[in-house]
Amino acid sequence: MEKMTMLKQQRTRHQDSYSLLLDKIQRYRGLVLLVSLPLLLVTFVLFLMPSSPTSPSSDSLPLPRKFSPMTKDRSYAVIFDAGSSGSRVHVFCFDSDLDLVPIGKDLELFVQRKPGLSAYANDPKAAADSLLVLLQKALAVIPRELIQKTPVRVGATAGLRQLGGDASDRILQAVRDFLKHESTLKSKDDWVKVIDGSQEGAYQWVTINYLLGNLGKKYSSTVGVVDLGGGSVQMAYAISEADAAKAPRLSDGEDAYVQEMYLKGRKYYLYVHSYLHYGLLAARAEILKAGEESSNPCILEGFDGSYKYGGKDFPSSASPSGSSMNRCREVTLKALKVNESTCTHMKCTFGGVWNGGGGDGQKNLFVASFFFDRAAEAGFVDPSVAVAKVHPADFEDAAKRACQTKLEDAKSTYPRVETENLPFLCMDLVYQFTLLVDGFGLDPWQEITLVKKVEYQNSLVEAAWPLGSAIEVVSSSSA
Repeated sequence: MEKMTMLKQQRTRHQDSYSLLLDKIQRYRGLVLLVSLPLLLVTFVLFLMPSSPTSPSSDSLPLPRKFSPMTKDRSYAVIFDAGSSGSRVHVFCFDSDLDLVPIGKDLELFVQRKPGLSAYANDPKAAADSLLVLLQKALAVIPRELIQKTPVRVGATAGLRQLGGDASDRILQAVRDFLKHESTLKSKDDWVKVIDGSQEGAYQWVTINYLLGNLGKKYSSTVGVVDLGGGSVQMAYAISEADAAKAPRLSDGEDAYVQEMYLKGRKYYLYVHSYLHYGLLAARAEILKAGEESSNPCILEGFDGSYKYGGKDFPSSASPSGSSMNRCREVTLKALKVNESTCTHMKCTFGGVWNGGGGDGQKNLFVASFFFDRAAEAGFVDPSVAVAKVHPADFEDAAKRACQTKLEDAKSTYPRVETENLPFLCMDLVYQFTLLVDGFGLDPWQEITLVKKVEYQNSLVEAAWPLGSAIEVVSSSSA
């Protein structure tokens, strides 16, 4: 009897609890619906979404790539570097802030092949067709929906420049036709051309300042660039709008001193000039011509031979008393025509060339190419580093040591210098010091930065002109 009474009491308590729960649900039914409906909607949407596709392997990229939501913030650029020894294609990818985005594991796609366009002087179509494999490689990494928006440029250098007659023009036109027929990349006729030294200098200025994170800042926060190549030397740096207005007018056919560039939302006035015949290899010929016919004080003692450049041979025997730093300086100044300037109303570098007016954009100079190479070979820069802080006077000190060295001792003293360059080591170092101090007017103790590569996003990137060209065309498209 007692047990039945307890069961009835428990059943009554459960009924009361159930009634209380129902009462609470009725009372808060609005709140329950408010919370449960969004959860049901989210579950429904996730159910309808397709599963993620498997990522393609890096060695089997599709041609072209499939759509990705990430591409809306990406811009690509395809740059062909058509050199004398071969053709190369560079593909760069930028985000909405114009920062480089890796393509696979690298910051660019780079593919090359030989020979160059100039090898097809008599067959323009074959020259253009030689770019097909490079073009296909480029298209393979560009998303399908961005191909028509992606600019393509072709910059031909020394190889086409040296072709006679109209061969160069016919090859360039064949390349323009080829790009329009083989792809839907964004192309313009004036984007396929022979680029001169001034254009290369401008693009290298863009490249170095981009990698340093300077683009978009005021011009005084950028660095200047001196690039010593084999055939020419370029100087480029940003100047004020007021100085740009003072630029001398040049005769028809000559490159203007100032280029206007719109980069990362800011307009720059870029002073740039290329000095033909004053690259390191070309300057040797000028210095040999400026010396005595029988001997030259810039040649290491013990050398009796000739120097070949531009298809010509130049006698290059050492003086009976050997090489001399001071006498070599005299001949080099004569070759640079430093004392023959006709400038009377403006500041000039050597040869009567306007120097851009100087200013803040020139104060911090990055000096590239043969400057770095000779400094490393002469032993005052570690060849394993990417950049080094030095002074023009360091080249003078290195020249003094080199000019006191006999050819027979040079190989053991300078093991990094190639054998064919050893007789001209004194000449090269004297020329580099004279070019910086007397040619460009630098103080011997001004700090300059020798640069081979620039660190960017924990990677070392070559300071080459194609990146500068890509940055310019993408910046102009988004301006």
